[in-house]
Amino acid sequence: MNLSPLHDRVIIKPSQPEEVTKGGIIIPDTAKEKPMQGEVIAVGPGKMTEEGKLIPLTVKVGDKVLYGKYSGTEVEINGEQFLIMREADILAIIK
Repeated sequence: MNLSPLHDRVIIKPSQPEEVTKGGIIIPDTAKEKPMQGEVIAVGPGKMTEEGKLIPLTVKVGDKVLYGKYSGTEVEINGEQFLIMREADILAIIK
């Protein structure tokens, strides 16, 4: 992928929505919810303070994260869907 985020932004590959419920019911495409978790693919260098100091990001490439339902900007690169968002839009890191 030839995309590098700037400042405190991260690129996330959303996880695929569930195809079947735990009870075995198949979920049609029209009823699937947007995923709210994904994997961090790339991170920017960090946020610059007014004094000129660089504050590095907490998340790193490979982290599984939870984010808000309507967070970020959706982009398509080489047929794959990605989200670009600020680190502040990430709610938690899944351990």
